[in-house]
Amino acid sequence: MTNLKHRFGIDIDGTVTCPATLIPHINKQYNINMTLQDVTEYDFLSGFPYPVDRAQFQAWFQENEPRLYEVSELAADAHRILSAWQKQYELYYISARGENVFDITKKWFENYKVPYDHIECIGSHNKIEVAKKHRVEAFFEDKHDNAVEIAEELKIPVILFDTPYNQLSVPNNVIRVYNWTEANEWIQKNF
Repeated sequence: MTNLKHRFGIDIDGTVTCPATLIPHINKQYNINMTLQDVTEYDFLSGFPYPVDRAQFQAWFQENEPRLYEVSELAADAHRILSAWQKQYELYYISARGENVFDITKKWFENYKVPYDHIECIGSHNKIEVAKKHRVEAFFEDKHDNAVEIAEELKIPVILFDTPYNQLSVPNNVIRVYNWTEANEWIQKNF
């Protein structure tokens, strides 16, 4: 008899990594003092004190993307909780990162000793098909529209990590948490 584990879909950036982890790099590049509180949309440009050319920013980001991901900070308590979950849940990371940074992403997981059963860099924010394919039973996300779409389409709970950029209202099966400890408390009560 096999013991089937519940399977979770987990976003990486802003969920497993600290939502503010890229901001110091952006501040250094652009000589600004942006904080996470300044980023009110899922777009770093929303936090800039002056207009920035989007194409120029994208070019800088793409050029520096591997290094930025390599040095990303782990979110508080993520390691402790994900390590505990590894024993009883399957951990499937589904990221909008592109395949071009898969090796760096996997190495980051190994360097930080973050447990995983599967990592997928899909190169898109449309995670519904991948979550459906892997039959995840709950999803962990920081991007508001992703959380709502996954919850509504797949009829599963989505744990939304609260940030200044995801403050729009959410349906009942999107559960807003402020940290990994709260996410763990919700999971322990419901799974």
